This record gives sequence, structure tokens and C-alpha cells, in this order.
Amino acid sequence: MKSIEGKVVAITGASSGIGEATARHLASLGARVVLGARRVDKLSAVTESITAEGGKAVYRKLDVTDIENVRAFIQFATEQFGAPDVLVNNAGVMPLSMINSYKIEEWHRMIDVNIKGVLHGIAAALPVFESRNSGQFINITSVADRWVGPTSTVYSGTKFAVRAISEGLRQEVSTTIRVTLVAPGATESELAESISDPELKKLAIERFRTDLLPAAAIAKAVAYAMAQPADVDVNEIVVRHTAQKSF
Repeated sequence: MKSIEGKVVAITGASSGIGEATARHLASLGARVVLGARRVDKLSAVTESITAEGGKAVYRKLDVTDIENVRAFIQFATEQFGAPDVLVNNAGVMPLSMINSYKIEEWHRMIDVNIKGVLHGIAAALPVFESRNSGQFINITSVADRWVGPTSTVYSGTKFAVRAISEGLRQEVSTTIRVTLVAPGATESELAESISDPELKKLAIERFRTDLLPAAAIAKAVAYAMAQPADVDVNEIVVRHTAQKSF
């Protein structure tokens, strides 16, 4: 896609799953990708693989819960490739649990990563976008941003919040800055690994982690939103496996 070639794209949570697939796909289309996540070993391996295939990619360790760390990530992207054209806010965690399990530390972790992490990305990238009067935020949520059920109460709450933040951001930024929400259904990822209750993890995998979308399907949705003309803002994309009929 000519409209993607040469763009600088910063991606959080890029060491695996949707973030990794997005980095690989956009790099194959000619974008210059900047990968951020906590796991440096995995970031290094993904980046090395992308560059070995002719893509342009760099990485930096990133903790989205730390605003200064996120600002440094955006600055790193600028130093390596130039000011970012797109920020993909993808980092997220999903330690599902029943409310009366009182896994309060896990609630805080979801709020810190899933909500504050997105806000930190916005705070770090928006000044860059405003100074250039162009840019695009692509916030990865989940179909849980419009559905809630037992065990997903706090997780869904964080995703509902990001959906609201994305819509508010869209209305507040200039007419030349785009905001896209991508809400995946059940997708191949490591999200379920953060569930601390072994029985609940087993149930979640058996009941909800079936008929999984490949992470590449979400990467293609991101590319679609990016590839639109500058005066076209794709606000929401919901992507589910055809067989996924519930939630």
C-alpha cells in the first residue's frame, strides 16, 4: 500500500500477538516500525526477523505504565526514523477473575496498563501530532469494550473506558488527526496466560479461546485504517471470527 510506505509507526505491546503481527505486516508494506514492550529478548527477536526480511524496524524496552518511559519511546522513534505518523496503543493485560475473588492487585494492573497506558501514549504522541498537524492513533481494545460477563467485569471496564477515551479524543483533536478503535474478537495471543486462577484459565481457554482469529487479521485491519485517504477517518473496526457468535 503506497499510503503506508515510509510511515513511521510506533507500536506498544509489540513483543507478541497482535502487536508483533502488526509490526510484521506494516513493515512488509514499507512502514518503518518502532516496537516497544517489556520483554526485550522477544522484541529483539521480532525486530531481527523483520530486518532480515528487508523491513525497517527498531525496538526499545517500554513500560506503558510510566509516562516518562512512554515519552522516551516516542522520542526514540523520532531519533531513529523521524516523528511518528501513527501510534498503535496495543499493550494490554487480561487477568480475568470474579469480583468476589478480590484480586485487587490484578484490577490495578489492568487499569494501569489498559487505561493509563493508552492515556500515556496519547499524552506522549499528541504533542508531536499537533506540531505537525497530522497523525493517527489506533487503539486496540476488544469486543469486551461493548460486552461484559462474569469474570470480565474489570477487564471489560477498562476496554469500555478506552472506547470512551477514543471517541472523546476523536472529537477533541484537530480535523487532521485521526483516531481509530480496533476491537478484536477472540484472537491468537498470550492474553489468557495472565489469568492467575488455574481453573479459570482452563475454563477461559476451553470456552472463550476457541475459533481464534489469527493475529494477522487484526494487523490487516490496522493497515486498512492507516491506508485511507487523509480526509477519511475510520472510527471503529470490529473483527471477529465468523464462528464467534457470542460476545
